[in-house]
Amino acid sequence: MPLPLWISALITVSAIAAPVDFVREVRPIFEKHCYECHSEKKQKSGLRLDIKSEAFKGGDNHAPDIIAGKAKDSPLIHFITTDDEDELMPPKGKLSSSEIETLTAWINEGAVWPDGVDLAKLADKRDHWSFKPLPRSGDILSPQRGQDGPAPATIDAFIESKLKENGLTMSPEADPVSWLRRVTFDLTGLPPTPEEMDAFLKSKNHDAVVERLLASPRYGERWAQHWLDVVRYADTHGFEVNTERPNAWPYRDYVIKAFNNDTPYDRFIKEQLVGDALGQDAATGFLVTASVLLPGQIGKDDPSKRLARQDSIDEIVVNIGQTFLGLSVGCARCHDHKFDPITAKDYYAMQAFVAGVEYGDRDLRTPEAEAAREEAKRLQPRLAEIDQELARFVPLVKSGAERPMINARENADRFAPTNAKRVRFTIKATNNLEPCIDELEVFNTRGENVALATAGTLRKSGGDIGVAERHELRFINDGRYGNGRSWMAKEQGKGWVELEFKQEQTIERVVWGRDREGKFTDRLAIDYQIEIGDSAGQWHTAADASDRRKFDPKSQRIVKPTLSGLSPEETKRAKPLMQEKTDIEAKIKAAENAQKVFAGTFRTPDDIHLLNRGDPEQPKEPVVPAVLSALGDWKLTKETPEQKRRQSLAEWIASPQNPLTARVMVNRIWQGHFGTGLVPTPSDFGRMGMKASHPELLDWLAAEFIRSGWSVKHMHRLIVLSATYGRTSFPTRSQSSGNELENSFYKDAESRYLWRFPSRRLEAESIRDSMLAVSGQLNVKMHGRGFNLFDQRGGLSGFDPIETFTPDNQRRMIYAHKVRREPETVFGAFDCPDAGQSTAIRRASTTPIQALNLFNSRFTLAQAEAFAARVKKEMGEDSTKQITRAYRLALSREPTREELAEAQPIVRQHGIAPLCRALFNSNEFLFIP
Repeated sequence: MPLPLWISALITVSAIAAPVDFVREVRPIFEKHCYECHSEKKQKSGLRLDIKSEAFKGGDNHAPDIIAGKAKDSPLIHFITTDDEDELMPPKGKLSSSEIETLTAWINEGAVWPDGVDLAKLADKRDHWSFKPLPRSGDILSPQRGQDGPAPATIDAFIESKLKENGLTMSPEADPVSWLRRVTFDLTGLPPTPEEMDAFLKSKNHDAVVERLLASPRYGERWAQHWLDVVRYADTHGFEVNTERPNAWPYRDYVIKAFNNDTPYDRFIKEQLVGDALGQDAATGFLVTASVLLPGQIGKDDPSKRLARQDSIDEIVVNIGQTFLGLSVGCARCHDHKFDPITAKDYYAMQAFVAGVEYGDRDLRTPEAEAAREEAKRLQPRLAEIDQELARFVPLVKSGAERPMINARENADRFAPTNAKRVRFTIKATNNLEPCIDELEVFNTRGENVALATAGTLRKSGGDIGVAERHELRFINDGRYGNGRSWMAKEQGKGWVELEFKQEQTIERVVWGRDREGKFTDRLAIDYQIEIGDSAGQWHTAADASDRRKFDPKSQRIVKPTLSGLSPEETKRAKPLMQEKTDIEAKIKAAENAQKVFAGTFRTPDDIHLLNRGDPEQPKEPVVPAVLSALGDWKLTKETPEQKRRQSLAEWIASPQNPLTARVMVNRIWQGHFGTGLVPTPSDFGRMGMKASHPELLDWLAAEFIRSGWSVKHMHRLIVLSATYGRTSFPTRSQSSGNELENSFYKDAESRYLWRFPSRRLEAESIRDSMLAVSGQLNVKMHGRGFNLFDQRGGLSGFDPIETFTPDNQRRMIYAHKVRREPETVFGAFDCPDAGQSTAIRRASTTPIQALNLFNSRFTLAQAEAFAARVKKEMGEDSTKQITRAYRLALSREPTREELAEAQPIVRQHGIAPLCRALFNSNEFLFIP
């Protein structure tokens, strides 16, 4: 907008006026009208006018605001003179003419702002405890002194010193039953068995218990869940479509194995960032755990594609920053970080490290995956032989023989061998809606499916309904069955699809289905035509639906391929072949599932630029891979290859010299044992995060972590064998003096200083798994494809829970197929993360639905009955023995005399199941003591 004429005149005249003095004339204007929104306490739009360096840097959206010598071009002058009420500054009203004249003249004269005159001091964002170098373990002195100087540093020494400082007294030691339940839940997520309790009460050997638990496979399952919460692992893509990620689970299994193997944490970091160079392909699943827009969800225009690409890289940078460094690096995407020393350029330099990462599946290179490939390869020839043999039982079209009725699962059209370059499948009518085909297969006379895209076959159609990762044209010949990978025409009741072979083929059979997995019967073609085109371009009809039995649109049954129409002798020959075919297809599918992992694909990196306000359409100068400038000066060249970029980033993060990495991880481990970290904001160690309750202890643990070779299990040993960990959670007046107890609760009710052990409710997964363990139904099978919690593994909505319980879905909950943003029906109420975002802390709520779910759900009822059956089998019909056994299994103790007396009448009248159900709902069962 052009400036008013009188302002233009001022700009001209000001050149001959006396020089404007900043301190006497300019700063008072800023103080009176601008400091309220643009000084130390508040910096709206990122603009600060009380510090010279910040004022000349300018705000977020139109920097620089002050252009020395050019008042006419300075945004500051525009905003104080504009007639647009939405832009005018200050918002309360325009400055006086004299004030505008002063600021205009000052800028035209060169905006002279003397050094050393600022009344405020700019805080050094780098001067923060978490950015300071980590001292060596041996250099950190214990706060306690021995006879000859400081005593050896220990967890207890730091805790006791802080208690003394705050006038608190350590609570008494926990009883043995409470300690064993506590440590067993903490390390495995399951309760101790009665036999384990008996052995401990006899030996009192704490060290032996801890070693046994750390060696248990259940340990990795428990601690992997903490990690998966932070990295927001799920088995679906998220956003509106939320389709399945069928090959995400190898990353989950990798994390479990890494914890069980006590993979050094520095190695654990490197494997997750560059595992493709370290023989751990599944580990880079870390890079792509977040939600992502799929190709069909992204606009076809270039700006939409660039924005989607920026969003996908941003998720990787955010994940790296908050998981390993405990920093909100993503806050610098649009402007310099408001609180931490992270510039927008730092953010895009971090992007450059991962600018060659794409979300997608890639081949696993493990012995198991190679064996699966060989198995699938070995089975394919036999499957082709069976198909050829079965094809002989399919009547030729136009042969006069009545062919089977069209069904949704699978249909075969057989004709005399014909030379073909193309095959067109035209749908003339459906039972309802737009037609849908999950796979169109064309077999040559050798029994080979020549329609596959992997054979070079091209496809086209008369129009598609594109639903990303569910209904796409590319799925018509991808070799995979089911509605989840199918083609759908765009017109109701009709459509066509055409396949063009790489070279002319002699074909004799076309096989197609609506849904080979047998879940859907809608959108089925009930009238169709198959045409064959030769190399000369001539077309002829090879098959249609005219000689099939009439389709009944009212019948929506799923029909398996049948033997109808065959003679008894043909049936006898075909039946075992069909069974063998089914078995082989299942084996091939299982083998294929073990061959790929959703762990990112890698290509030549994108050119990364600093983006104005984070807008991909406003690129500024290019940036190269470089670490956060406040923490180092490690920089790579633009020519650095993709893998080398990630490798360099991993080396920097996992370096013992990095001040954040070890601190962040030991804090997460501490939180896993005490419910709250020494730093209560585990993914924010920046200036807006909370301070450590015991900073010296945190540094000592971090240094000890590095000294131990980054051993996570070593940290567990230090923590759970400490006296601090072994204290009672609720001391009584008989254990402590009344005044001391009241004083401690008054000063530190939440036990932030750990004068008592902070009891907490078990997480959702541990509640469910513990119910299964106690009832004797827990299936400890490890690893592999996740079991279903719902009737579908992805999709928009309508997730019905599976309430039929089998050995497979009674595995530990970490092995459940996790649908993003869809809480598990029963245990989702217990604050179970939905993987929509990182969950560094699980907040524990208390709601009526939790009690209703845990008391009335089918799962609880089924496990209570199984628990009762177990007790009866082990104890016989004696009610006293049954009650005692139930208490020992669920609560690791025998019932008191009063509890036994209360339970007897109920058990005698209603059986043991109601008591089992009540025990599952007791606080003693649900809380870590």
